Amino acid sequence: MSTPLARRATATALAAAMLAAGPLALAAPASAAAPAAAASATAPVLRFVDIPGSGGVVLKGNVYAPADGAAHHPLVVMPASWSLNDLEYLAQAQQLAAAGYVVVSYTPRGFWGSGGQIEVAGPPDVADISKVIDWSLANTAADPGRIGMAGISYGAGLSLLGAAFDPRVRTVAALSGWADLVASLYSDETQHLQSAGLLTLAGYLTGRPSDELQQMLISFFGSDQPNEDTVKAWAKVRSPATYLDRINAGGASVMLANAWGDSIFPPNQLTDFFERLTGPKRLELRPGDHATAEATGLLGLPNDVWTDTRRWLDHYLMGADNGIDREQPVHIEPQLQDSYEDYPSWQAVSSSSVRLGLGARDWLGTGSLGAGAGTGWRTPVTTGADSGADGGVIFLSNLAEQFLKIPPLVSVPLLPRAVSAVWQSAFYGSAQRIRGSVRAHLGVVPGSGQGSLIAYLYDVDALGIGRLVSQAPYTFLGRTPGARFEADIALQSTAYDIPAGHRLALVVDTVDPLYITHNTAGSTLTFDSPAADPSWISVPLK
Repeated sequence: MSTPLARRATATALAAAMLAAGPLALAAPASAAAPAAAASATAPVLRFVDIPGSGGVVLKGNVYAPADGAAHHPLVVMPASWSLNDLEYLAQAQQLAAAGYVVVSYTPRGFWGSGGQIEVAGPPDVADISKVIDWSLANTAADPGRIGMAGISYGAGLSLLGAAFDPRVRTVAALSGWADLVASLYSDETQHLQSAGLLTLAGYLTGRPSDELQQMLISFFGSDQPNEDTVKAWAKVRSPATYLDRINAGGASVMLANAWGDSIFPPNQLTDFFERLTGPKRLELRPGDHATAEATGLLGLPNDVWTDTRRWLDHYLMGADNGIDREQPVHIEPQLQDSYEDYPSWQAVSSSSVRLGLGARDWLGTGSLGAGAGTGWRTPVTTGADSGADGGVIFLSNLAEQFLKIPPLVSVPLLPRAVSAVWQSAFYGSAQRIRGSVRAHLGVVPGSGQGSLIAYLYDVDALGIGRLVSQAPYTFLGRTPGARFEADIALQSTAYDIPAGHRLALVVDTVDPLYITHNTAGSTLTFDSPAADPSWISVPLK
């Protein structure tokens, strides 16, 4: 490991302890307000229930339903998020029930008062979904022909799996969820340290991890290839993308919403999944981190994500002609902005791309970034030391960007060139509207057989202050020291406007607190650009 793991694990645990309290508190105000609403004779009725799950497990849940006595209402099943319980959605469930839905929320197995152990969306969880639907049809006024699922995070992933395995699920709204759990846990073979640490701590605090999950955690936080292969096989079973053919065959309408800076389920794995869906679909991406874009809606406050979720459900379960099916299906809010853009597909988000070559270091230690960059250079960096260019702190950094318009910052001129490679473009005379995933192609000569690097793209102003646009890690294992290879890295997708008078910078170093890196301390990584295979980045533009 590149830095002492104990120090980084301690920092992760402390951050997780503070952050875990935040989402747990979100459901509390709604639970206090709900009984008052239910007291009215004409208001929806709330009741708390025990739902028999698969294998005899009892799931704690609640039902919010209209009090009109009608025989059939569309059903929305809402599994709670990781470490939360069925109180999470009370504010939204009350609003849905007031509009004519039966809403059944439940605490997934292994958490809080529900029985069983945490299976992380494994087969028992999938079987529970069908059991919850069975119970709802038998014990509420739910219409068997109008069933949907909606949820945040863990609830989003379970909702997508429900569409894959229960044909009765006709529509899904998956908010801040995952499609590919393998890609969410690993980015180019690099373990996500802070996000996995947060989920692990929250799981132990609020639930009962299964023996299998505990073994997967041990394997994940290790570093050898056999353990990694075991975790990936386990995660693949729990990935909706694995069952994409089943979802497409069932024809369920699927709405996906996520944040550009989601540090638990990054956007690239979701955009790939969205492009391959063949039924009615919608993709929304906004500034923020995991579940932060929809968080205020859990308190019953006005919220764009929940407004569109309601429109989606109204159209596909209520038959409302609200026009959402005729809108362009990709709906994005660029970073640091408050307006939206709409596109007919994810591919259409970028209309062109520009390839910028990487040049040799000048006397200040900075390489050029542009079409005229030369080749034939070599740039070494020492591994195992953090340059100061980082992806930020899980939740905190992207919350600051979402609400304060302050992304992670760095002084590019002050980055130590001994442990980081830096390339900068010329100042732009007009705004550059980046849309999509920036891709980097780097020639790498490793000093040891395994290692990691992290690529960062910055928006740099005239004073040299860089605002983080996107980033991604890359890990290589089993390489021959001194033997060159090419690293192709897809940075996380974004929508970001580089203002006129600013420039782009690509920074590459070998340590980031977000990730478990695999460098030998004091070794080297050398980047090069021979004429036959130059190094470059490709920037998608609108």
